[in-house]
Amino acid sequence: MPLREPVICPVSVATGRLGNASGRYEKRLSDLLGLYEDSAAFEAELNRDDRVVYEVTDYRPSADAGDMIFGVTRMSPGRIGREYFFTRGHIHARADRPEIYYGESGQGIMLLESPEGEVRALPIGPRDIVYVPPYWIHRSVNVGDDDLVMTFAYPADSGQDYGIIERSGGMRSRVVASADGWALADNAAYRLRAPAEIDALFARSR
Repeated sequence: MPLREPVICPVSVATGRLGNASGRYEKRLSDLLGLYEDSAAFEAELNRDDRVVYEVTDYRPSADAGDMIFGVTRMSPGRIGREYFFTRGHIHARADRPEIYYGESGQGIMLLESPEGEVRALPIGPRDIVYVPPYWIHRSVNVGDDDLVMTFAYPADSGQDYGIIERSGGMRSRVVASADGWALADNAAYRLRAPAEIDALFARSR
């Protein structure tokens, strides 16, 4: 069997990008329409500047089981109303696949939610590693004043499912500004998942 060639991909903390990346995408504010609680504040900010909220550069050697995808996320600082900038968030299409994040610079929160609606919020800063176990929905949030830069890695056959958040009206908690820096607030639009959806989520990963 022919072997793949090893590669080196330097991480630039200053630019928040992966060198020798095979892919890149970005999400602008307009791509996050409907995700923030304060729609008026969202429209006002969008009219000022449809800015890049976050950018991902990654290296994908294959989609084979046993291989890995890795890359760098750079997220701008900012808020919509009281809510900090965040990524769309996802669960893996093969939900039994984990992921790790390593903080390079900035201050963030990894917001996690179980299929049943349990919530965890883990701070991530420079030299912190956050382990996202299988079956957890996860979203990155920038709660600092500077870019949040993180390296990530996950199994190459994981895939992403973004719809699980949309179908529930968003994640159960929002990360908002507070006197202490940040806090969790309930998402009034959130709907608990039906047992059948939860069962299907576990079944499709077997």
